[in-house]
Amino acid sequence: MVRLLASSLALAITLALAPLDTPVAPAASAPSPSASHRPAAPALKVRTVVRGLQNPWDVQQGAGGRLLVSERDRARISVVRNGKRRTLARLGRLVWVSGETGLLSLAVDAGSRTLWACHGARTSNGPEVRVTRWRVDRRWRTLSHRKVLLSGFPATSGRHGGCRLLLEREGDALLVGTGDAAVGTNPRDLDSLGGKVLRVHRRTGGPMPDNPFAGSTTARRFVWTYGHRNVQGLAQRADGSVWSVEHGSDRDDEVNLLVPGGDYGWNPVPGYDESVPMTDHSLPGVQQEAAWSSGAPTIATSGAAWVRGEQWGSLDGTLAVAALKGSEVMFLRFDDQGGLLSVTRPKVLQRFGRLRSVTSTRNGDLLVTTDNGAGDRVLRISPR
Repeated sequence: MVRLLASSLALAITLALAPLDTPVAPAASAPSPSASHRPAAPALKVRTVVRGLQNPWDVQQGAGGRLLVSERDRARISVVRNGKRRTLARLGRLVWVSGETGLLSLAVDAGSRTLWACHGARTSNGPEVRVTRWRVDRRWRTLSHRKVLLSGFPATSGRHGGCRLLLEREGDALLVGTGDAAVGTNPRDLDSLGGKVLRVHRRTGGPMPDNPFAGSTTARRFVWTYGHRNVQGLAQRADGSVWSVEHGSDRDDEVNLLVPGGDYGWNPVPGYDESVPMTDHSLPGVQQEAAWSSGAPTIATSGAAWVRGEQWGSLDGTLAVAALKGSEVMFLRFDDQGGLLSVTRPKVLQRFGRLRSVTSTRNGDLLVTTDNGAGDRVLRISPR
């Protein structure tokens, strides 16, 4: 485990970006804009928003400057405001915690004071992963009106229980990225909710009417894409496209541009054979190639958010991706068709250990959670 730097609560680190912007040759059909026509990359300021957390899985904005933070193993949701943390809910009786599964991703609609959480749960038939919705009171101090929105995601030991939520900007859809529970048949079984990106109505819990298999009477009516291993991040670009971030096996972490009904090619059978390709083009049908892949070894890519705002200079419009094993944030630039143009790896973001989630705030700053197990914190990253 990488040791965190000792610092005060108001720590601010200001360093210029290291010269680690690696260009990638774009496809001939999508030429890269000249680097000389883009503004320079900014220096970055990193501040600690709150500390004393344990394995925080997600951070989202509430109302009035509040942040909501989930902690996986503590099964605790906290409200952070002006550097102070207080507990909104302790969900230990509701949440099943095992291995990589516990209290995971959050989604927040601040205007309606609605909160969604993805988490492990116990049932009479064994553990599962599910999405639950609550209302928050006007002072953001209590949760009520609990409703299980969607349930039945497979779970085994807790391995590959990753679950990421994303509210689509337009309409009523909630996107849910799921892990395959380390069961080889789940990713391509359209009636299993594991190894998928799902699309559900955020209020009713029903399938969205334009889902690829919406007319089905089985679980596949919720499926948006399939053939995934362990989805860790979801992010929607300004053009409306949705992108996922996925853990690879011993190679090939992936960033994927999602195509409705798309097959992303993970099929580790018989058993759970992790020697197969992350995107196996020998399977029937057409498999979607990754927009970015780590190759070998993996860096355990996790949460992601699109960077927005002229203040970010040449990083404006990139996808910020956190890495656990890699202990960094990468900024990936893609063209309009999803072709990779460049990768930027600022050194200033390589000194906080394992990084789990990235959230874009309303003013364009980034919030990042560390995931070192003890003394974890939420960082706020802004350009100088």
